Amino acid sequence: MNMLEAMQTRHSVRQYTDQAIEPEKRQMLEQLIQDINGEAGLHIQIFFDEPDCFNSMLAHYGKFSNVKNYICLVGKQSDALEETLGYYGEKIVLQAQMMGLRTCWVAMTHGKSKADIRKNEKQVCLLSLGYGETDGVAHQNKPLERVCKNSENAPEWFLNGVNAALLAPTAMNQQKFCFTWQDDGTVKLSRGMGFYSKTDLGIVKYHFELGSGRKLP
Repeated sequence: MNMLEAMQTRHSVRQYTDQAIEPEKRQMLEQLIQDINGEAGLHIQIFFDEPDCFNSMLAHYGKFSNVKNYICLVGKQSDALEETLGYYGEKIVLQAQMMGLRTCWVAMTHGKSKADIRKNEKQVCLLSLGYGETDGVAHQNKPLERVCKNSENAPEWFLNGVNAALLAPTAMNQQKFCFTWQDDGTVKLSRGMGFYSKTDLGIVKYHFELGSGRKLP
């Protein structure tokens, strides 16, 4: 499985089996997070065999069960933090999918995490992690024309990127983003208002770059 296939097959999963994550996969995830933290100046942390965070009323309300592994998306507070964590968090999500693991972005429906949150840092959200009871269900997407402008003049790589972005998870499946193909050959990505829309923007940006093969500023 490659990253594009991971995008197509990855869906949110909230119920997990008792199967432990193997040592080699733990090591791969820990190395990935270490590399991301070094590259982006983040403080993302992963916890294995730790059931307390999701043993709460909020987690049960969110229909989570048997969550024993999770990732805390943490970094220094800044205007760009939420988007940055969305971008790199989705990179972790898709790598986990390629390992046969399942995930879910979690905003408020969890208890207290074990994260070490230092001065001037913020925990934006979590990722639940493990072997899913199911592979999840695909979300319903908006039509392409609802999330992009000037597409009739755009090249194929732009449309490939937008279609990949439509596969991205967003808060409550809002898909409040818009890509614009501009006359000078550049791409503009904007977001609407809503809960966690900045985080969603980072997730969507990562998907677009994978689908299009082009980097966004």
